Amino acid sequence: MASVIEFDRVALRHPAAKAPVLSNLSLAIEAGSFVSIVGGSGVGKSTLLRAAAGLLPAESGAVVSLAASRPDQRSRAFVFQDSRLLPWRTVSQNVALGLKGLALDRATARRRVADALALTGLADFGDRWPHQLSGGQAQRVGIARALAVEPTVLLMDEPFSAVDAITRQRLQEELAAIWQASGAAVIFVTHDIAEAVYLGDRVVVLADAPARIVADIEIAQPRPRYREDPAFAALASRAASYLDGASGEPTPCARAAIRS
Repeated sequence: MASVIEFDRVALRHPAAKAPVLSNLSLAIEAGSFVSIVGGSGVGKSTLLRAAAGLLPAESGAVVSLAASRPDQRSRAFVFQDSRLLPWRTVSQNVALGLKGLALDRATARRRVADALALTGLADFGDRWPHQLSGGQAQRVGIARALAVEPTVLLMDEPFSAVDAITRQRLQEELAAIWQASGAAVIFVTHDIAEAVYLGDRVVVLADAPARIVADIEIAQPRPRYREDPAFAALASRAASYLDGASGEPTPCARAAIRS
């Protein structure tokens, strides 16, 4: 399958930093795939995502976007850790924000907003205000806003980290269905190993300083996936074993990441 984003021997550095955060990183994101990125805090997961979004230039190597783009669409869309909704706009108005500047007539823009809200289970919430939403509902609005621009690539930076565990699992299940319906490729950053395995076609593990890819694990389990399945636990354990450089049984830190 064709790639939509390619990292070719990329080094990335924060402004004014003495050393690169990521070095010699090569990674191809295939059209329609779901790639989970995991690693310890500060390893460079969000930095990689910003480079994929075109927000951070490579110090060396190249980040190549091969995603198709049309005047009525954006090739990439971002979902943040918090919903970042404007409190003075309704849900529908927040979802419509990303459509500004696209070649859309009003009727098409309204349809895009309605379709995105329906896809995220918010069809009846368009007239509500952000303060009337739960945390999970607000995150779904953030996802709807990104989907409304019909991106080829959806970039997600720990979007469920601020919600409770029960809501998080429900959002994971909903996201899997939304992704399959949308056809977009997803790059999903998380520190939660079980979440990465539940959602991803691949789990890419970053480690070391500067960071590099220490594992790229294919998740071949059929969907829907079940966290109680021993095969699921084995995949999560395998991915977690790379977090601290372990080659056999996961370390206590890695076991905690599996349970989170």
